[in-house]
Amino acid sequence: MPYALFCDDAKLSKTYPTEADVWKLAAESGLVSDVASKNGQPAPRRVLDNDYEIRPCQADPGESPEKNEREAQEQKDFQLQLKGR
Repeated sequence: MPYALFCDDAKLSKTYPTEADVWKLAAESGLVSDVASKNGQPAPRRVLDNDYEIRPCQADPGESPEKNEREAQEQKDFQLQLKGR
């Protein structure tokens, strides 16, 4: 089941193959904060800002979650190459 970023009932992102893919993209976009853990856990926990949620969803007609993930990775790799020059 693919996943996407939502706010209320509005889908804000493309669909991606896994929930982890959406968390990664949300973090890279600055939408994730670390907050103190509950119950005395030693590590902070990640939360999405501004009532965002990551939910399972159906891909839009003609949309490929796997292609979206590949394109996001290619774009990130390209940006890293530009920074390295």
